[in-house]
Amino acid sequence: MSRQISYQWRLRELIAARGMFTVTELTPHLTERGITLSSSQVHRLVSGTPERLSLPVLATLCDILDSTPTDLIATSAQNLPARHAAGEEAPINLAARRSTRVRLTPEG
Repeated sequence: MSRQISYQWRLRELIAARGMFTVTELTPHLTERGITLSSSQVHRLVSGTPERLSLPVLATLCDILDSTPTDLIATSAQNLPARHAAGEEAPINLAARRSTRVRLTPEG
């Protein structure tokens, strides 16, 4: 059985809970811990959901927010329905696959 894993990036919620409401308020905290990111990179980090994140940045965010990675990343998993393997017999509705012929009739 296959499982689908999803996650929710909660950085915006956590910085708001700490009284930081703009990217410019987060940037100095990152810089003082040795993480140098441009304002656009920090903005994307806060406003979007990162596909990749370096461990030093994750650890620094956890330190700034006094949180854990679990606080920053809420995960969930669910089972996917089983798919039929190739070669298994499954009912085929041929009527649904055939196109219907168009009949043209003179107007009148």
